Amino acid sequence: MIRRIIRIDEEKCNGCGACAAACHEGAIEMSGGKARLTREDYCDGLGDCLPACPAGAITFEEREAPAYDEAAVLAAKGQKGEKPACACPGTASRAIAHDTAKKGSPAPSRLANWPVQLRLAPLTAPYYRGAQLLIAADCTAFAYGDFHAEFMDGRVTLMGCPKLDEDYAPKLAEIFRRSDIAGITLARMEVPCCGGLLSAVRRAIGMSGKEIPLTVAVIGTDGRLIAK
Repeated sequence: MIRRIIRIDEEKCNGCGACAAACHEGAIEMSGGKARLTREDYCDGLGDCLPACPAGAITFEEREAPAYDEAAVLAAKGQKGEKPACACPGTASRAIAHDTAKKGSPAPSRLANWPVQLRLAPLTAPYYRGAQLLIAADCTAFAYGDFHAEFMDGRVTLMGCPKLDEDYAPKLAEIFRRSDIAGITLARMEVPCCGGLLSAVRRAIGMSGKEIPLTVAVIGTDGRLIAK
């Protein structure tokens, strides 16, 4: 089948091993001092390894490749005693309760647009013009208790999951091209699969031909704001 998969330029590769460590699927291994894609069927095409590579040796390409075999990846992880890399934050509910909810007065919604799902969002809309855009992994709003007040307030919100949906980069690039987006805040979980969303946003900015300021916020599976 023809699908998106990573390509490693061995001439650029400096052998640091960062991409192999970032690949939670186990598709990349170090051999002869170079990173190599040893299991094409383990590569999900999300590109967690791209931002980890300091040499710019990794890119995407569309070519004939075996289908991504998630069952084989999970089986291999089980043999190694590893837990699945992408998991819903089971302890995040501790962060959801806040004082206003306890008093029976729910906090107001800060949602400024509809729809918010990236697959449903329009390519053009009046609310995009000059907007501060929030692009959020769908787990973040459940994990971080003050998500509406700290992230959505004053921003246009788009959300999605890079693990479950298609590549968002082409659609985001078209939105960026058609509208004067003032800035982007990306909210992602600390789990490795959320790296695919960051990669898509960065590629979309490049594809749009515009320079759009990007801020990245990382939320832990325990509901903490790790970095912003």
